Amino acid sequence: MKRITTDKMFRPLIKISLSIAMLMNILAGYSQRILTLPEAINIALKNSYEIQIAKNNFEADRINNNLATAGGVPTVNGTLNDNQSLTAVNQKLNTGTEIKRNNAMANALAIGVSGSFLLYNGFRVYATKNRLAALERLSEQVINTQIQNTIAAVSVKYYEIVRQDSYLKTILQSIDVSRKRKEIAEAKKSVGLANNADTYQAELDVHASEQDYRTQQLILQQAKTDLINLMNEKSDTAFVVKDTIVVDSNMQIDSIINSVKNNPQILSAEQQIFVNQWNEREIASQRTPAVRLNGGYNYSRNKSAAGQLLLNQSYGPFIGLNLQVPIFNGGVFKRQIRVAELGTQTAKISRDNLISDLETVAIKAWQTYQNTLLRLEAERENNRIAAALLDLVFQRFQLGVGTIVDVREAQRSFLEAGFRLVNLAYDAKVAEIEMKRIGNRLSL
Repeated sequence: MKRITTDKMFRPLIKISLSIAMLMNILAGYSQRILTLPEAINIALKNSYEIQIAKNNFEADRINNNLATAGGVPTVNGTLNDNQSLTAVNQKLNTGTEIKRNNAMANALAIGVSGSFLLYNGFRVYATKNRLAALERLSEQVINTQIQNTIAAVSVKYYEIVRQDSYLKTILQSIDVSRKRKEIAEAKKSVGLANNADTYQAELDVHASEQDYRTQQLILQQAKTDLINLMNEKSDTAFVVKDTIVVDSNMQIDSIINSVKNNPQILSAEQQIFVNQWNEREIASQRTPAVRLNGGYNYSRNKSAAGQLLLNQSYGPFIGLNLQVPIFNGGVFKRQIRVAELGTQTAKISRDNLISDLETVAIKAWQTYQNTLLRLEAERENNRIAAALLDLVFQRFQLGVGTIVDVREAQRSFLEAGFRLVNLAYDAKVAEIEMKRIGNRLSL
């Protein structure tokens, strides 16, 4: 008996604390910033680590896409050698003169500037330059892929928050009905028109609804945490989302399938094929002769303190051609060409497989989208009927015509209809986002 008395004493405190918590949440909604979808996308695009990495890779490929990297510009080198030596000289000339001296100083100085320009190597420079350009375009499409994926991920998570917030509002409506039902049951009991069973049941239903509310709060907070992680914001960032799920009902499957070819993943796969094809030409060019034009200017000065030749100095320009012809290397180039051809074939197969996969995903998303839109129209009517039914049954209960069981059943139907409606809207929106992602149509 003592425990029951204690529970009764604390029940008002529990109710008051929950009401205060709900009020604080409402007030917090006014004090926190309202986050819109374009704002969330902009923050995510700005802070995305994947996009930053992709941009760095693109910048590296852009820098490498240069004629000098491909070997198509002249090279100039300068050399300087200055050697000082101390030697012992012992020479006998054919004239009979003998030169013999220890610790003779000698100096050898050589200065030269030489340049080399490639005239021909089987168009290898041309192939290399085009391969580098294809790599740059590939990196650019990787950035576009990351951008589309980021926009899609943020959009889905944003509307997940909208969905969970809608759940919370529906539960709040149910809590309000449960509390009013409890008040009516207690009023009827006080005049002898109801028994303890009705008040106990009403009390249990209020507590159950309040527990559902707390659980839904946790789910909503975790959804917000996931969005904060996608935006790479601080974990304690506070915001509210005040939005509705509006589905674009004008999507067409033919347009989506035709736009698959614009997907940055497909464009990346196309560029990978080009990269491999130019790599084939690079390797094949190694089997052709290479011709270089060489030229420069040399200066040489040798001075010795003893010996037959005390000073020898020469200088002047030079020019020449260098021809290199590959004759035999054990078939290495042939094997390399075959491997490169297989790489190109693999890239084409990967592209075709990717197209097939994306088209399959697009068709499945379209099927979900189309089916969900049809159900969504019917569910809007069901939701309206469920709300009207709950209002009618509750009025009957107030007048003493309906029972508490009728009200509970109407509440359950109202909750289920509300959940189904927002779920269908969310599913249709997710399918819409996926189709637009595949067709490279997502934007701010």
